[in-house]
Amino acid sequence: MDRPDFTGILLDRAQDKVAVLDETGTFTYVSGAAKRLLGFDPDDLVGENAFEYIHPEDRETVVDAFEETIQAGSFADISVEYRHRSADGGWVWLESRMSNLSDAALDGFVVSSRDITRRIEAERERQATAERLEEIAAASGDVLWMFDADWSEVLFVNPAYEELYGRPVEELEGTPRTFLDTIHPEDVPQVEEAMDRLSSGTSVDIEYRVNPAEDYDRWVWVQAEPIVEDGDVRRITGFTRDVTDRRRRERQLYVMDNLLRHNLRNDLNVILGTATVIEDSIPEAAEQTAVIRRTGEALLESAEKGREIINIVTKRAARERLDLQGVVEDGLTDIRRRFEATNLEYDPRESCPVYVRPELRLCVIELLENAIRHAESDSPRVRISTRCWSDHAELVVEDEGSPIPQIEADVLEGNHEMSDVYHSSGLGFWLVYWAVEVSGGSVIVDSGESGNRITLRLPLADR
Repeated sequence: MDRPDFTGILLDRAQDKVAVLDETGTFTYVSGAAKRLLGFDPDDLVGENAFEYIHPEDRETVVDAFEETIQAGSFADISVEYRHRSADGGWVWLESRMSNLSDAALDGFVVSSRDITRRIEAERERQATAERLEEIAAASGDVLWMFDADWSEVLFVNPAYEELYGRPVEELEGTPRTFLDTIHPEDVPQVEEAMDRLSSGTSVDIEYRVNPAEDYDRWVWVQAEPIVEDGDVRRITGFTRDVTDRRRRERQLYVMDNLLRHNLRNDLNVILGTATVIEDSIPEAAEQTAVIRRTGEALLESAEKGREIINIVTKRAARERLDLQGVVEDGLTDIRRRFEATNLEYDPRESCPVYVRPELRLCVIELLENAIRHAESDSPRVRISTRCWSDHAELVVEDEGSPIPQIEADVLEGNHEMSDVYHSSGLGFWLVYWAVEVSGGSVIVDSGESGNRITLRLPLADR
C-alpha cells in the first residue's frame, strides 16, 4: 500500500505561510497559514499576483529581491521584510525567505513567510524611545555618558561634554581615556581609583576639577553605576554635573565660618571681659554692663548657630537612620539640665525610625528652647509628641506662648526670601528650617491665641 502524502497537511499546520510563485509573482500554491496570518483563504489567493498585496512603499524592494533571486546564475537565498495587506484592510509585517531552487513538480519558486509585526513594533518603540532620550541628552546641561566595562569604548556621551570638559566628543570617542587629560593632575589618582571600583562593581560618587583651558577652574560632581549582567560588569553609566558655583559658595561660607569661629568670638569675649572689669571698677554701672553682657552673650549664641547652619548647608553628610524617640529624649535631657523650672511633657506614642541628617537633634533643642524663652510664665508648659504615619513621621512641639510672628513662621515653613533673615529675630528658626530641609522633611506652623504648634514632617526609614 502506498504511504499517504502528508505534505499538504503539514504545510497547512505550519506556523509560517508557505507559497509557490511563478516567474511573474503569481501564487500557484498558498498554505493554510495564510488564513491565520492574513485572514485570507488560501484558495482566494491562488491565481493572484503576490506583489499587488504588498504595501506600495515596500513593493519595489520586494520585486527587486524576487527578480534578483530567480535570475541569479548560482544558488541564491534572500530574505526581505515588508508589509502585506490583510483581509481586513490592514497591514501585517512579514519576513519572507525566497530561493531560486526549483523543481518541475513545484512549477515555481518557494517563498516562506513569518509574521514579524510584534518585533517591528517593538523596534520602532525602542527607536522612538532612543530618539527621545537623544533629544533629552542633547538639551541637558549635565554630561550623560556610558562606557564599556574596561573603559576602552565610549558607548554614549552627549554634547555637554565639550562645554564642561573643554575637549571635543570625537576625541573622546576615538581614544576614550583622553578624558583623564582634562582632569586636574592632583585629582587624576582618585578618579582612576573610582574607575577601578566601578569596573569591579561598586557605585561611585566623586567630585574633582576639570578643563585645562580654564586652568582647571571647573568643579564637577559625578555619580556612576556599574551595569551588571549575569554577575559581570558589562557597562558603566553615569552623569557629570557642573558644581563650580556651589563650590564657590562653600568656600565663601568657610570664610564666614572662620570669621564666626575666631574673629567674632574672640572680639566678643574681649567685650564681655571688659564689661566685667567695668562692673567691678564702677559698681554703679552694673545695669549698663548687664546689658552689654546680655547682648554679647546673645551674639555669641547667634554666632554658634550661624556656624551650625554653615555646617548643615556645606557638609555633604549622608542621611542616616535615627530613632525619633531617642532624638527627642536626648533633647529633653539637655533642656531639663538648663531650664529646671520648665514643665516638659513628652508623649512617645510609638518608636519611630526616621531617615534624616543627624542635625535633627539641634532642631529639637532649638524648638524647645524657643518655646521656653518666649513663654509668658516663669514655669512654662511645653508638650512634645512623636507619631508614625504610613508615609512619614511627625514630631510636634506645642506651647502656650504668644503667637509666633508671621515672618518667623515663614522662615520655618520655607515661605521666605533670603533677605528676610535680616528681619527675623535670630538664626534659630533658620537652623531648624535648613536641618529639616536637607533631611527631606517639612515644617508646619499653627499659631493662635492659645499658643503655638510646630510640626516637623520627616521621612520614615525602612522598618
